[in-house]
Amino acid sequence: MSVHSAQSAPERVACVTGAAGGLGWALVQALHARGDAVVLADRDEAGLSARMAALADPVRARAVAGDLTDATARSALVAAITERFGRLDVLVHNAGITHRSPAKRTDPAVIRKVMEVNYHAPVALTALALPLLRASRGSLVGIGSMAGWMPVPGRAGYGASKAALAQYLEVLRQELVADGVHVLMAYPSFLDTPIERNALGADGGAAPHARSTVGRIRTAEWQAARIVAALEARRAEVPREWLPAFGAWLWATWPALHRRLMARRFAGELA
Repeated sequence: MSVHSAQSAPERVACVTGAAGGLGWALVQALHARGDAVVLADRDEAGLSARMAALADPVRARAVAGDLTDATARSALVAAITERFGRLDVLVHNAGITHRSPAKRTDPAVIRKVMEVNYHAPVALTALALPLLRASRGSLVGIGSMAGWMPVPGRAGYGASKAALAQYLEVLRQELVADGVHVLMAYPSFLDTPIERNALGADGGAAPHARSTVGRIRTAEWQAARIVAALEARRAEVPREWLPAFGAWLWATWPALHRRLMARRFAGELA
């Protein structure tokens, strides 16, 4: 009998990258709770083992450790999904890194690393996973950022990577209409997750200063619930919070004022 027998095949399979912590882990829990089988992908093998042990029904889960900037790791992830479940209904591009450093002082290698993790790896993984998503008429979920549609001081590489990912997925959305593949974009503002605590500095080491923020800092669980609700409704975008949405409007309509306000708010990033 095939490993993909009707008796063992799940109704939906979701893969979340960056699943060992923060928003990724919150999404894994929310998707698992709604009945999905989940594939947890992360470079943190020990973290994945702990998360698997914490799931209520680990039989409906598979952990795949690997650095998705590596082509071999990406291929291994898609192969593991196919072998274990035989299908893929949701792919969440959540894995990411950021930096807190003025662009004028940031080593270009830091920018390249941020772009590789946040943009190039998801694009390459999407290409590998598209046959499975076409077969299921499934969903691609991109985790963008408010820094991707308005300039945020000290985040030049991060903002560029998120803008690039959003543009790629928005174009792909248009191209996949006939295939029935759904694309959902989420644009969180500030979340209480490890991505900011692990931010890179100008030289590639740990960022030496605390982050500047605007508006309310939300929990990963709050954001995950909104993403899953939008996913179930097959929406194009998770509703944006009012303050970042206002900031984007201000940037588009009155950029000089936006620059002055952001320079004041993010003075610590420009020092």
